Amino acid sequence: MRNKLFMLLPVLVLAVGLVAGWQWWRVWRFQQSTDDAYIESDISLISPKIEGYIKEVRVEDNQHVTAGQVLFVIDDSDFAAKVAQTSAAVDSEQAMVATFATRHDYQEAMINQAAAMVQSAEAEVGRADLDQKRYVSLVTSEVATKQRFETAAADATKAAANLLKAKAALEAEKQQLAVIDAQRREEEARLLQAGATRRLAQNDLDNTVIRAPVDGIVGNRAGQLGQYVKPGTQLMSLVPLPRVYITANFKETQLTLMRPGQPAEISVDAYPSQVIEGRVESFAPASGAEFSLLPPDNATGNFTKIVQRVPVRIALPDNGPLSALLRPGLSVVVSVDTHAEGPATAEGGLVGAAQAQPASSH
Repeated sequence: MRNKLFMLLPVLVLAVGLVAGWQWWRVWRFQQSTDDAYIESDISLISPKIEGYIKEVRVEDNQHVTAGQVLFVIDDSDFAAKVAQTSAAVDSEQAMVATFATRHDYQEAMINQAAAMVQSAEAEVGRADLDQKRYVSLVTSEVATKQRFETAAADATKAAANLLKAKAALEAEKQQLAVIDAQRREEEARLLQAGATRRLAQNDLDNTVIRAPVDGIVGNRAGQLGQYVKPGTQLMSLVPLPRVYITANFKETQLTLMRPGQPAEISVDAYPSQVIEGRVESFAPASGAEFSLLPPDNATGNFTKIVQRVPVRIALPDNGPLSALLRPGLSVVVSVDTHAEGPATAEGGLVGAAQAQPASSH
């Protein structure tokens, strides 16, 4: 029996080797995995747009909130007074615009009156000219006295002067109308400015109520009742659970056949018994070193080649088995099947030769 076992052992080892080799050729060589991967989410940092004292805090840590729900309320007494002040300014400007509209109508009536005076003066000039011509013939025939002729001539000159005066008055009234229209446009511009100031004051008043931009879970709440805050002060973080994704940092040598759309298996360290199915969604536009605070300078003379890593975004299913349990920051292990076809695009991933050899898995 022992001799038979020794004779079968090489056969078993060879069989296992053949099966493993076949499995490597068909599957394993196309699997690219990394444990440099973490769950992430688009966390919203909640900050005020105005400064003031927090009057109300309406949420607690780890509380679920919906979009539009009130999170904090800042004391609005000063902002309400500003809105009242700007509203009074708007009312004042509206009254001024209405006054200039009335003055415009009144000035048009004055222009019509001046135009009537011009017509009356023109008629008087015509009558005086006729009287003067009539007395010229009467004086020549000695029917009328020279004094009457001189009076008629003076009346004609006076009528002509009155006509010039009436025309000048008409022109002055027209110029006054232009001045009134210009002042009215100026007041209308001031009204628009006052309206914009009131809208800004109303915006500040509305911003005293801080609402949730998205559905999510409250975390890292720093805002406290009575605290004085300024624009940009971080009050809390809002995590939009369960909308999470995976950022896996693959080595550059693993990206040869990797394309968007390829399937990925994710194992979460916190739940090792569950495997999540995901897919490659996109590639970062540069390696992680390029986005670091101090990018490496390889032109200094001391160069050591280091394999770079490129962040790859892995999308997770909406209704996965662990969707309600995943939290940003958890460690995961990601394995991508590069044998599967994926739509390679310039926007979503790296463009390489489709027939390139698969890289070794690390």
